[in-house]
Order: sequence, then structure tokens, then C-alpha cells
Amino acid sequence: MKKNIINHLQALALMLVAATATTGCNKSDNETTENNGQAMIDCIMTRTSIRAYTDQPIGADSIEVLLRAGMAAPTAVNAQPWHFIAITDKAKLEELAAGSFQPQMLQQAALAIVVCGDLTKTLEGVGQQFWIQDCSAATENILLAAHALGLGAVWTAAYPIEERIASVSEALHLPSTLIPLCTIVIGHPAEQPEPKDKWKPENVSYNEYGK
Repeated sequence: MKKNIINHLQALALMLVAATATTGCNKSDNETTENNGQAMIDCIMTRTSIRAYTDQPIGADSIEVLLRAGMAAPTAVNAQPWHFIAITDKAKLEELAAGSFQPQMLQQAALAIVVCGDLTKTLEGVGQQFWIQDCSAATENILLAAHALGLGAVWTAAYPIEERIASVSEALHLPSTLIPLCTIVIGHPAEQPEPKDKWKPENVSYNEYGK
């Protein structure tokens, strides 16, 4: 199992899900690097939210890859103020769904990962709020890893809506020191929506605002 996880991580790190077919032993180092780099960019650009899933389960190796990807995210002074709860139990997914604004997703999904901020690991003072950025970076890593593994996923927010925080906290019996940022709903995709082109040059300035 450990060997399989290592193999998954190596594939994910290089995004060989997309690049394997184009990187052979006859490729130069530069070509291989370019192909791997393009595969990474393609993974980012083609990821989209998936809200419908098949009933196929997700293996333990893949779940660990997703969690490792989350923990590889950047974090202020390496505080790592997060805790991840991976949920595969159908009864628990149904319980989460009962308090969700889109319950059908959790009812279909094979997996949910709740990303929580751990207040026992945060910085002091104003810096405590960096947990939000750190956990958001971890969430994006998990979303990209899911896409690279051929899975579908969607980010469903909890924080800062008090009702959603309370609902997730109650379902998972979270202590007061854990704040659920979001629930990532994950499964094998039963839909193939086209990725949105979100590029808007008017949202960019160079060197100073308005330039």
C-alpha cells in the first residue's frame, strides 16, 4: 500500500496523468520538463466543479494522496493550522447532507473531506486569521489533486456562515478549537461540464493600479 501511495504521489507531483503519453525515453530533458509543466497548467485550467457522481468508491490510496496534497500547501511560518476529516461512511455523509444547502451532492458522493482550521496551531494575535488562507490553499491543492486523479470535486463553503459552521460541527462532533472552513465533496464524475474561461484582462494591472 505504501508503495502504491508513493507511486501516486510521484505521478501527481509531475501531473503525469496528462503527460505520460507524451514523455518517452526519446524525449530530451527540456522536452520532458516542458511537457510536465504544460500538464500542470492544463490541470489547473481544466479543473471545474463537479456536482454529480457515480456510485464507484474511492480507494484508500487515492484518499491519502488527496490528504497529502492538502498538507503540501503553503502555510504561514509553517504553522500548518489545519485538520482534515475524511468521510466515506454513507450514514455520516447523509448526516452532513441534512444540513447542506445542496444535499444531493453529499448523498451521491463517495467521499467528503472537511477542511478545518485548528485554533490550537494558529499564530497569536491578528496572525491567527492566517488559518483561513492556509486552509484555503490546502483546499485548492485537494481540488487539483482530485482532478489530476480523474475524480470530480466541488468546494462547498461553511465558514463564515454561522449556521453552516454549526451544522458541520454538530455532525462531526468538532471541538470548539476546530472551525470548518469547507466541505470538499468528491466522487467519480457523472457529468463533464466545460471549464469556464475566467480570464479577464481588465482585472489585471501591471506595476500599479490602472496601468
